[in-house]
Amino acid sequence: MRKIFLFNTLSRKKEVFLPIKKKEVRIYTCGPTVYWFPHIGNLRTYIFEDVLKRVLIYNGYKVKHVMNITDVGHLVSDQDVGEDKILLAAKREKKSAKEIARFYEKKFKENLKKLNVLEPTVWVRATATIKDQVNFIKILEKKGFTYIIEDGVYFDTSKLKKYGRLWPKGMKILPGARVEMVRGKKNPTDFALWKFAKERKEMVWQSPWGKGFPGWHTECVVMAKKFLGIPFDIHCGGIDHILIHHTNEIAQAEAGFSKILANYWLHSEFLLVEGKKMAKSLGNIFTLDDLIQKGFDPLSFRYFCLQAHYRSKINFSFQSLKSCDIALKNLKNLIIEFKKNKDRINNLKVKNYKKKFLKIINNDLDTPKAIALMWEMINDKLLSEREKYVLLLDFDQVFGLNLAKIKPSKIPSQIKKLLKEREKYRKEKKWEMADKIREEIEKKGFKIEDTKEGPILKKIF
Repeated sequence: MRKIFLFNTLSRKKEVFLPIKKKEVRIYTCGPTVYWFPHIGNLRTYIFEDVLKRVLIYNGYKVKHVMNITDVGHLVSDQDVGEDKILLAAKREKKSAKEIARFYEKKFKENLKKLNVLEPTVWVRATATIKDQVNFIKILEKKGFTYIIEDGVYFDTSKLKKYGRLWPKGMKILPGARVEMVRGKKNPTDFALWKFAKERKEMVWQSPWGKGFPGWHTECVVMAKKFLGIPFDIHCGGIDHILIHHTNEIAQAEAGFSKILANYWLHSEFLLVEGKKMAKSLGNIFTLDDLIQKGFDPLSFRYFCLQAHYRSKINFSFQSLKSCDIALKNLKNLIIEFKKNKDRINNLKVKNYKKKFLKIINNDLDTPKAIALMWEMINDKLLSEREKYVLLLDFDQVFGLNLAKIKPSKIPSQIKKLLKEREKYRKEKKWEMADKIREEIEKKGFKIEDTKEGPILKKIF
């Protein structure tokens, strides 16, 4: 197999990817907290993770992918203070916590399908592993890494010499600087393993320490170990997970099992909106449904994300999305045209382009360069249309733009009638009347290309 290079947050450098098992890769990706619709910044991370998975499959690996659904335990602050996000949503919408979780889980999965994101091998809900989480906390307790205060069982980070392995070099966390202090915490970086329930009526379980619910950071360690073992190959998430969530996952795994949780840690950068971070206060949070309602194909957003490297910030605007929408429509029309060509394929030419493509995507998933290569290939006059068709489908195994499913649209009889009428006016040199019919045809979703052989109708996707 050809070498794949990935930037490992753990080592802070690009490394050759070496899986634990020769032809198999085990991946864990942090899934959603299902209290609201995912916004497009969230979705960028899932697209990046999907590209990683597709690149591994393209290279011949079998991938076992686990994604969690956090349906309990994630508080409004990542530092274990405030209300549970799902219970807060339940109050807002006057539903049960379970109803909220299942509704937004369904919406999340619908979003992934619209973006052509491959489903994980295993979906696992946090609420399905409560017993496993309790047993894990018992292990940490037995090894002396826990203490109990008024609001729960906490992990003592001072007991772990290597705590903060994902942090940038020289970074320190001071009380009040990055974390909110809970009364009784020994260290600012200590985090909840089990929170006691006071007046809470939903999402509460029995434990040796009293009624309560698990901490967010504990859930992922338990679910990853249960389905992938320790260590597994790759752990992914957004860059916002580095300092707290993933740091605390690593700490628990090392404390409990004396092993690193995963060998490679990959993180995607933020998506900005008009140069600013998305925030409700700025009114610049958009969901996939917002884009669809404005007339955009969801895969145009996927194409938009492919144009930037996953480790680079990307600035979203509707103008840039429109450009991607046009590019995707052009690709769809090209794939229809190329498919018609039945020329013989020069395997050497095709092989050379595949080789270039593989080298690019294996260099830390460099999708911007891969997209550029695709358009270079499309404009290559030495390639036949049939060769371009074969290469587009090959590249799309990684891009995930669903090009193989594009089919020519049937032309309605009404459009055929209008086209015939337009040709009549053109022969009579009544150009103004012919142009009016062209405009009418375009409004109905078709464009006309006038050729020497006659007009050709194409669907406007």
